Amino acid sequence: MAVPFVDLLAQYQSIKAEIDTAIKNVLSQTAFIGGKYVKEFEKLFQEYTGLKHVIACANGTDSLEILMQAYGIGDGDEVIVPAVSWISTSESVSFIGATPIFVDIDAVNYTIDVDLIEKKITAKTKAIIPVHLYGNPADMITIMAIAKKHNLIVIEDCAQSHGAEINGKKVGAFGNAASFSFYPGKNLGAYGDAGAMATNDEDIAVRSRMIANHGQIEKHKHLIEGRNSRMDGLHAAVLSVKIKYLNNWTLKRIQNAKYYHGLFEGINVHVPRVKEGNKHVFHLYVIVTEKRDELKKHLESQGIETAIHYPTALPFLDAYANRKFSKEDFPVAFQFTSKILSIPMYPELTNEMMTEVAIAVKKFHE
Repeated sequence: MAVPFVDLLAQYQSIKAEIDTAIKNVLSQTAFIGGKYVKEFEKLFQEYTGLKHVIACANGTDSLEILMQAYGIGDGDEVIVPAVSWISTSESVSFIGATPIFVDIDAVNYTIDVDLIEKKITAKTKAIIPVHLYGNPADMITIMAIAKKHNLIVIEDCAQSHGAEINGKKVGAFGNAASFSFYPGKNLGAYGDAGAMATNDEDIAVRSRMIANHGQIEKHKHLIEGRNSRMDGLHAAVLSVKIKYLNNWTLKRIQNAKYYHGLFEGINVHVPRVKEGNKHVFHLYVIVTEKRDELKKHLESQGIETAIHYPTALPFLDAYANRKFSKEDFPVAFQFTSKILSIPMYPELTNEMMTEVAIAVKKFHE
């Protein structure tokens, strides 16, 4: 049985009539940029997150950059980020003129190691960007205590964690602001690049909206220099349909993860662990194995698609070679990225498909 890594076509087919109607409405009204469909999605996502202000933008990377700009972070400043994430977390810091300061990850949860954060704080530190990696919440309780102690801004990177929770409170609601991506493969995905910022701070919301729309609140009234980072009406309309299903899709991901947990019992791989009180939404289901590359090839030979998120920890990318980091600087991240393998995980995944994956993994280890 062939098992795709993700199946966005299956998702589309399950809500085809609603999606087609939403797209048709946008086309018939030529509501391509801004307008009522974007406003409608912002309202729906505001209700979903529980935050007072949601500002739609072009993509998740822009949302990080814009929020940092809104907080006045820039040249000469430092921003703490985890050593394992997609590069947008760190490159957004560099893009606004600040320096990303990497912190190793926790060997159990794979999110930023909160015990190491204070060692990296200097007089130049202005913010922390924790990443809820793979849908697993970072330790926001400790992070917020550290931020308060050192008077730092916290911008949560929620690109992979729509709906994740800590003690019943959604991620994104702990920090000063939150960044979201709606890349097609995310738990809540558009049909192209899209993103959003969310905050309870009205001043930051106003400034972020200005930056994202050429520095204007009203057309032709440019109060500052901004940029062009607006969500398309088509994406907003699609997201407004999909958000109605997000809770059910999240429940299915969690159920699938539990099913995988049972299937992998007795097999020599480490499965994701969930800290008590956390709600992991399993954007990805990442296993840890000593023979990752060999297992990946074996699964592909059986028609099972896999991926690696991410093969190289951020400090060791060529983009940061000039900083001359060594594996001893980030030992957990260095080891972790050589052993991780993302296996198929999405709401439409069937028990038969997951069983097929587990059988193939078990045969590899026999």
